[in-house]
Formats: sequence, structure tokens, C-alpha cells
Amino acid sequence: MKNVHIVPHMHWDREWYFSTEESRILLVNNMEEIMEMLENNPDYPYYVLDGQTSILEDYFSVKPENKERLKKLVQEGRLIIGPWYTQTDEMVVGGESIVRNLLYGIKDSEEYGGYMRIGYLPDSFGQSAQMPMILNGFDIKYSIFWRGTSERHGTDKTEFYWKTDDGSKVLVQLFPLGYAIGKYLPEDEKELQKRIDKYFTVLDNGATTDHIILPNGHDQMPIQKNIFTVMQKLRKLYPEREFFLSKYENVFIELERHKDLPTLQGEFLDGKYMRVHRSIFSTRMDIKAANTRIENKITNILEPLASIAYSLGFEYHHGLIELIWKEIMKNHAHDSIGCCCSDKVHREICNRFFLAEEKVDQLIHFYKRKIVDSMDTDKQDDRLTAFNLLPYERTEVVTSSVMTKLKSFKLVDKDLNELDFEIIGSEITDPGLIDRQIVHYGNYDPFIKYTIQFKDTLPAMGYKTYFVLQCDEKATNSYVSTNKVETDFYEIIVNPNGTLNIFDKKLNQRFENVLLLENGEMTGMNTTTHHYQTKS
Repeated sequence: MKNVHIVPHMHWDREWYFSTEESRILLVNNMEEIMEMLENNPDYPYYVLDGQTSILEDYFSVKPENKERLKKLVQEGRLIIGPWYTQTDEMVVGGESIVRNLLYGIKDSEEYGGYMRIGYLPDSFGQSAQMPMILNGFDIKYSIFWRGTSERHGTDKTEFYWKTDDGSKVLVQLFPLGYAIGKYLPEDEKELQKRIDKYFTVLDNGATTDHIILPNGHDQMPIQKNIFTVMQKLRKLYPEREFFLSKYENVFIELERHKDLPTLQGEFLDGKYMRVHRSIFSTRMDIKAANTRIENKITNILEPLASIAYSLGFEYHHGLIELIWKEIMKNHAHDSIGCCCSDKVHREICNRFFLAEEKVDQLIHFYKRKIVDSMDTDKQDDRLTAFNLLPYERTEVVTSSVMTKLKSFKLVDKDLNELDFEIIGSEITDPGLIDRQIVHYGNYDPFIKYTIQFKDTLPAMGYKTYFVLQCDEKATNSYVSTNKVETDFYEIIVNPNGTLNIFDKKLNQRFENVLLLENGEMTGMNTTTHHYQTKS
């Protein structure tokens, strides 16, 4: 007999055309119905809570008194949670964000008793080619998704192995018709058969075993309380099939016995059988740019700084950093970062990014101050510190600023070696903008903000501090305005009329430099003199 695994579940979009607060009201009701069914009906064995723990945070912010009640169901293996924090997008957010989504989702799940060991992303708009590697990094060997595949990838089957170049591999159970085909199954036999006949044709054709999945759920859908009556109708209509309530893991047990499954590689963005919404990859670019900027600040600045500070004996603020990640991961849900939402939801998304960036910037500032102020030195002079947060030594030209009341100054390192620098700008700054207490006590002397450039070698994952000392020489701007730049290979002249001339100084050498100008275009070239002229 063919086996039909009916899996009760709820797909939970925290926000979409509705806000998070709208969905929270439904969530409180749905969670109560789910727990009551599991607690009072032993014949109802499992319920899958959409693979994301953010649902639990939203629920417990309203019903904290139910934590132990829910924890008991999770520990019994009946309420299935995790492994994600949110139902992440895979194509827009950064790879580290996907890793952290799993990390914090698993961390949260383990507080309640365990997590579903399946990379469950039933609605993400396309699948990243590196997902098997990420999942294997968390010892997850299975994956379930819907969107992006067709036989053009190499198989017309719905079960296959998905592999990355590094050898990572997951066993995939595809939802060829999506996660909602079992929503609101009717008791009317004619209507039920009309629906299920269409489904079985597709599911049987793609299956490699006698086991198929009928997901019983939908977006924000409450539990189907009459599912047992519907199952009786199904058994009557399809006597050649066995119908039973199940969970996704049971299907993978059966698939593991099948050794000749095809192996596919690469990303899945084919829209032949299901929408992948590729056009949303470019919508609301202000939101997507904000996400990338904040991701980069966290991974390339904040966390390296926190690591340096930790190596010096300071606390690594895991709680604060987790709070920041979760703030942006609420926005990483496929609908949210895809920006296919209503305007009111996009305002909420922007506000989360604002809050996250505020936390990031302030924690970066905190760590810099901690590191610089803790230096073991007797010097009381002001300090300028350059950080290198990459894992290798770098020699760089650094542009920075020095805020001081000194009319002239020099920079020295801890061994009193003087650093050469150029002043490229200066401006007077009101002391009240620096510290109101200065003005309060009558010191009205202005500060001068110097913009400087210097070149030095900075240690890997480290920093170098310079002391700002008074000197007798008058500080003057060394920045000189010119209309010509010259190197060994070419000469660039900006003419008074705004045109830009480029002269190749190696006449027998092909000119291979590419010049990119904002709002500019090439207008002509004399092949004899290698003279290029562009509109400014």
C-alpha cells in the first residue's frame, strides 16, 4: 500500500500585507488550540511549528505563563520547533546571517528541549547553492523546500541529494505543490476527491518510494480540528492507501533506505512550476542597502572588536550581540527582506534596522573606548588609535580626524617615534558641541577638528595608538588643489571647461586602464596619440 504522511503544521509569516502585531493576535489563539489538541488527544501525535523559534518569542511576550506547558510538549517530541530563528531568505541576506539564523534558532530550541533536524525552508524565494554546506555545519543532513526546482536541474523526482563543491550533501524532500495542499481539507467527499486526485497525480509521479507527504496547514491557519473525520473519508475514497498523522522525519527514514537517488548541485531559481519572485530582489533598495551595511558592521567591525577586547580581558557581550542579530533577522524573513510587503510593514522593517544600527554603532564605540582607555601607559595626552580588523598585517594610507585645542601638534607612537602625516583640512568646532561641562566652567576656547592622512603598518587583528603632542611648528594644510595627476603610465588633466583629458605616456603600449566616471562617458579617441577625452 502507498503511505500518505499527513503532517499538521502552520506556516507563519510574521508580517506581509499585515503587520507583526496583527499576526500576533492570531498567534495567541492558534497556539492555544495547538497545545489543547496535543495535550488532550493522544491520537494527534505531532505538530510542526514552521521551523522558526521567533514564533515562540512573539507568543511568550503575551503568554509567558505557558512556557513550561509548551516545554513539556517539545520534550515529549510532539510539538516540533526549530531549527531556524526566522524563515530566512537565502538570496538577499549574507551567508553569515543565514549561519546565525540557524545558530540562534538551535540555541533557543534547545532551551525547550530540542529541534527539528531538517533545513526546513518551505517558502523561501529560491535556494542558495551553499545551503548544504551551511546545514552540514550544524550536523543537519536533511532539507525540505518548495520553490526553484524543475526537471531542468537534472531530475523529475521530488527526492534527491543536493551537493556543494566542498562535498557537503543533504537529502532533499521537495514539496512539488507547496506546503499548503492540505489546508482546510473538506469533509464533503466529492470536493475532497476532486482536490486530492489532482495532488496524488503529481506526488506519485515525483516520488521515489511509496511514501508521500500531505502537509496539513497554511499561512496563519488554525489547527484543523476535524482532521480525523477527513481521514475517515480519505480511507473510504482511497482504500489502496494508508493515511496517518506523521512528521517529516518519518519520511526521511524511508528515503534513507533508497540508495539510488539522483544528486544535484547549484542554486535553484527556476520558476517553471512555482513562483520564485525574482523581481523582489531589487525592490526597496534603501532597505536592502541598510541590511547589507548593518551586516558588514556586525561581522567586519563589531565582532572583531569584541574579540580583541575579550583577548584583553573585557567581557564579550554575547547577549547584546545576539539582540542585534535577532533584530535584523526578524527582517530576514523571506517576505520582509524581499520587500513584497505593505507600506506599514516596510516602515516597521526600517525601524528595526534603525534600532539595530543604533545598537551596533554604540557597541562599536564602547569597545573602542574600552580598548584605548585601558592602555598601560603613563601618558596623559590625547590618543589616536587605528584598528586593523582583518586577519593579516596591512600597510595602508589612513584618513582620520584629530579633535584638539592645540594650534599645532605632532603624533608619536608608544616609543616616541614621530609619525609623518598630512593635514588635508581643518575646521573650528564650538566647545559646547564637544562637552557642555567645558563651557559650564568657563573654558570657551574652541576645538579644531583636523582631517589628516598618514601611512603606517598595522598588525593583524590589532591596533596601533599614537599620542597627540603639542609642538612649536604651525599646523598648516598640506593639501594642494591641482588639475593634473601624473604617474609613470599616464597623465590626467581636468580642463577649465570640465572635460577630462587622459594621455598615455607609453605610446607603444596598449592603453588598458578602464576609467569609470560618475555621469560620464567616453566621447572620442585619437589612436595615434592615445588621447582620450570624456565629458565631465
